Amino acid sequence: MSCDEAVVLLHAYVDNELDLVHSLEIEKHLENCQTCALAVKNHRMLSASIQGASLYYQTPRLRRLLPPVPNRRRTYSVVALAASLLIAVFLVGRLKPGEPLTEQEILDSHLRSLMPGHLADVESTDQHTVKPWFNGKLNFSPPVSDFAQHGFPLTGGRVDSIGGREVAVLIYRHGQHVINLYLWESPGSRETNLSKSAHQGYNVIHWIRADLQWWMISDLNANELSDFAQLLRAAAQ
Repeated sequence: MSCDEAVVLLHAYVDNELDLVHSLEIEKHLENCQTCALAVKNHRMLSASIQGASLYYQTPRLRRLLPPVPNRRRTYSVVALAASLLIAVFLVGRLKPGEPLTEQEILDSHLRSLMPGHLADVESTDQHTVKPWFNGKLNFSPPVSDFAQHGFPLTGGRVDSIGGREVAVLIYRHGQHVINLYLWESPGSRETNLSKSAHQGYNVIHWIRADLQWWMISDLNANELSDFAQLLRAAAQ
């Protein structure tokens, strides 16, 4: 389960409204995702605060036994503000201070691709099959090469969306590890060396070359992924 799927269910999970299957899926996700775990913790704290401040909805029977809450409009405003703060905390927790939005989108896209049936639009180890498949689908022709002789065979490609733009994604493998390579045009940009980072157990490498943005992500160890990135960078002219 990805963060995008989990966030839709977190409120129902905290309120004990999920069935057993979805509850177990959420709990398994929370074991490996500190961001969503923090969102659940904040939601529970918020719920406790609302109840403690007499903002929690009471049944008609209980309302007859308790004095009315003054200024109902003000009460609703406080609840709305608290809910807005909870959403903001969750978004800040996902993006983390200083983390570019693009990296988070790359991670989300990679996680979605690992779901059954989402990895490739065209499945082939032949670069002469994958490269022409992109014709007419993008406003540029992505460079497609096979590196099977180096242990990184091409397995297919797809079109995805990052930052509101359509991008090419080339799919490679190294053993059991899936490697997604994202490419889009960046005309006039200065070439850069490899920039490396890690997020939620996945290694991300970024560089600019041949007027293209290159983003690579995988759970492959950082050293081997870096070696593959160097091969790709050297091959791009």
